Amino acid sequence: MKILTVLTYYRPHTSGLTIYAERLARAFVRRGHEVTVMTTQYDPSLPREEIMDGVKVIRVPVAARVSKGVIAPTFGFIATKLVAQHDVVQLHLPQFDAPGVALRARIFGKPAVLTYHCDLLLTRTWFNRFVNLVVDFQNNMAGFLANHIVTYTQDYADNSPYLSRYADKLTPILPPVDLPESTPDAVAAFARNHLIHERKPVIGMAARLAAEKGVEVLLDALPLILKKYPNAQVLFAGTYQNVMGEQAYYDRLMPRIREYETQGHWTFLGNLDPIQMSAFYPNLDVLTVPSLNSTEAFGLVQIEAMKNGVPCVPSALPGVRRPVQMHNMGVVSEIGNAESLANSILEVLDHPEKYRGDLNAINKAYDPDSVVQEYENLFKKLMGRR
Repeated sequence: MKILTVLTYYRPHTSGLTIYAERLARAFVRRGHEVTVMTTQYDPSLPREEIMDGVKVIRVPVAARVSKGVIAPTFGFIATKLVAQHDVVQLHLPQFDAPGVALRARIFGKPAVLTYHCDLLLTRTWFNRFVNLVVDFQNNMAGFLANHIVTYTQDYADNSPYLSRYADKLTPILPPVDLPESTPDAVAAFARNHLIHERKPVIGMAARLAAEKGVEVLLDALPLILKKYPNAQVLFAGTYQNVMGEQAYYDRLMPRIREYETQGHWTFLGNLDPIQMSAFYPNLDVLTVPSLNSTEAFGLVQIEAMKNGVPCVPSALPGVRRPVQMHNMGVVSEIGNAESLANSILEVLDHPEKYRGDLNAINKAYDPDSVVQEYENLFKKLMGRR
């Protein structure tokens, strides 16, 4: 079938949403489908059109930026042409343009499926409150117009004011997770490059340096962890400089982080490609996801870590707590509570044998091919109703 995937940001932009969309698109192509990704040209240096791993990517020029979003005046015109040319439309939310695309799917009689990744909660300024209201309205219009909605877990759906409105057309599907296999030499080289043999245990965090990720909770927890493990270090993988909308957050945290950097307890790795991430995870003793609000709905990095035998310590957010609860590979900590985070991390570091999990079951549950089959069954069901 011909599948049109629509989202605001696509690769090379890095976020859980874009990684999910890329893995899904690749898996559709491997199973013989024709996939077009319609997205924005958020970086003018990116080509307007290209083929990436068999996926056709069409980028719409951006006229202006609004908070973390963009304005692309020709988005609707291009969407009209593409919706008409495809069999099914898959939209990734949150996305400002989603209702317009879903309406076009209705007009052309094409099933529209929303994949709802998380809520959008911007920092509290008067302007951002207005943006949140607009995006909430757009998401609700998209939910009303769409034929079906997919989310990661029933736990997140049950606790989401948005998703609870559409319980009659909602299906939980676990996210696709895969990473290239690493080699022992690559893992050892990564350890040498970052002096891991000198600083143990290693606490990993893989995220953008953004307010909702709860980096300050980990900073507050470190003194308690260092009291028991004075040589512990944090490896932070992900974008930490010039993150859109997070400069004030960066400025607030960096004096404390620089102190830990100087002492050898914190290392920024920057944005790692999939091969580098494959060498990153085996070097960890624990991965933490101390996120603070519902902009985090699952934490794909937890599954990436677990597939490498690394236990996790997430916060107790709906959805985010589910990987550890489902696979018994870690401890859930209280949201925003540094003492709880420290104690949970120490529990895992002290008793790693308790949190091994069934790696075969985890690999099977999140295999992109298995996930895509669930989407295919949903698409076919909706096309049959049409």
